[in-house]
Amino acid sequence: MQRALMDRLVAWKNDARRKPLILNGARQVGKTWLLKEFGRLHFENVAYVSLDNDALARSYFDSDFDISRIIASLSLELDMDIEPERTLIVLDEVQACPKAITSLKYFCENAPEYAVAAAGSLLGLSATEGTGFPVGKVNMLDLHPLSFDEFLDATGNGRFAKLVASGDTTMINSFSDRLTELLKQYYVVGGMPEAVNAFVSEQDVRAARAVQREILDGYVNDFAKHIPPRLLARTMLAWESIPRHLSQENKKFVYGKVRKGSRAADFEESLAWLEQAGLIHKVRRASKPGIPLSAYCESGAFKVFMVDVGFLGAMSDLPPDAVIAGSKVFTEFKGALTEQYVCQQLVAECGLTPYYWSAENSLGEIDFLVQDGGVFAIEVKAEENLRAKSLRAFKGAHPEVSAVRFSLSGYREQEWMHNVPLYAVSCRDLWA
Repeated sequence: MQRALMDRLVAWKNDARRKPLILNGARQVGKTWLLKEFGRLHFENVAYVSLDNDALARSYFDSDFDISRIIASLSLELDMDIEPERTLIVLDEVQACPKAITSLKYFCENAPEYAVAAAGSLLGLSATEGTGFPVGKVNMLDLHPLSFDEFLDATGNGRFAKLVASGDTTMINSFSDRLTELLKQYYVVGGMPEAVNAFVSEQDVRAARAVQREILDGYVNDFAKHIPPRLLARTMLAWESIPRHLSQENKKFVYGKVRKGSRAADFEESLAWLEQAGLIHKVRRASKPGIPLSAYCESGAFKVFMVDVGFLGAMSDLPPDAVIAGSKVFTEFKGALTEQYVCQQLVAECGLTPYYWSAENSLGEIDFLVQDGGVFAIEVKAEENLRAKSLRAFKGAHPEVSAVRFSLSGYREQEWMHNVPLYAVSCRDLWA
């Protein structure tokens, strides 16, 4: 399985100003596998410990932050030589040992010759507040579920990923039917590595769905372990409400839809926990398409998307066959899956922070605003519906903004807008 983040890990290894690395991400997105594979390919050996289930390893960080002693202890436990530049030290589940997180500061200051990578599930990292997080002393990367391009590679369709990346619009349009079929597969299977592997092994989307349910059950178990008791019930309610919010035409998160009569104060902490855990993407409203977009962000108005499109289908009990073959069930839910997919691609594949815009009178909305040099106003269409009244009106009011529509229609340039196929969101040369 090829992960695009591997190139950034190699760049980190070769950076003369390299600091210890923290690789963040939700559980089960493949952090451990990626770091081990990185070590196998680019180092002579890997010194791996999981701090979640290794009490002895956790004890190495208890007394002080003497790096030479910590290295010697790891070397003895693992029965291997740990050598600068030749060994990758992997501290897995680092959130289970807050002092190990603090130690990264001392690796940076006193032993920069060692390559240290810590894998941290964001579940539980909030508990490390006040323990000496090494601000400014670490490099940080985020790992997301497989993007659509990575999914194509993993399922033996890498030639289509290369086609999309080429930006050859004539060829891309010629293979639109096949790419649309693969996109629908991705809507169901999603990008969690274990679910993708199950699909590849059994060639059955139901196998992927079974894995998704197992992972979701594991998340619920983690809620009980890591969330303060006073927040647990509210966090579960907020988590379970996400598919309901996304299935509605107005996808704005409304506290009263989580529990009747609720207000922001009832669920703000729970949503913050889910966001910090990497389980949701919070897409905030921007009051205007100014630069920087973050300056016009309204924290009180937002949409909530899930970490993975496959989870959205699983939590909604959407039958996989309904998506692959098409049915009334899918027709009614395809808008939610499509916006979820586009959000994921913008974050994971394009590295952008999406916002959205809506008119004060609620008569117009732009699905996403992103900043990439200039500001891009993005409208998402689940099929080939080419009406774009809100986008046209927004472009008319803000001519400096670039207008983009993602749909299942082929690539087409218009005087005021680019229409880009949904399966080509990652090809930024076509729109950004």
